[in-house]
Amino acid sequence: MGDEADKKPSVIHDEDWKQQAQKEKEKFSETKEAEGTTTQGGKAAGAYEDMPPASFLTLVNSLVVQTLYSLGRLGDPESKKAPPVNLDLAKHHIDMLGVLEEKTKGNLTAEESQGLSMALHEMRMLYVQSAS
Repeated sequence: MGDEADKKPSVIHDEDWKQQAQKEKEKFSETKEAEGTTTQGGKAAGAYEDMPPASFLTLVNSLVVQTLYSLGRLGDPESKKAPPVNLDLAKHHIDMLGVLEEKTKGNLTAEESQGLSMALHEMRMLYVQSAS
C-alpha cells in the first residue's frame, strides 16, 4: 500500500487539443455542408423561405391546424385521404387554446385577443359537430 501512496498520478499533457477540436469542428461543418444543412444568415440552407414570423397568432394557428387534423378536417394533400378522427387529441388541442386564453388574459393586443377568441370558438363548434 505504501507503494501506491508514493506513486504520483501521471498527468498527460495534450498540447494540441485546440487543434484537434478545430479539426473536428471543420469536419463536422464539411459533413453538414455535404448534407445541405449548414446555416447561412441564421437560416438552414434549403429552409422554407416563406416561413411565417414567430408570433402569438402563429402559435394559435399551429394549434388550430393540429385541431383540424385531429378532427379529420385536414387530410394529406398527396394521398387525399382524411386522417382518422381523434376526439381526445382534438379536445387536448382545444384545451391548450383555452389555457392560452386564460394565461394571457390582459396581456394581448386586441388583434391577438380577438384571433384567439375566434379560433377557440370555431374549434369548439367543430368539435361539437364531430362528436355528435
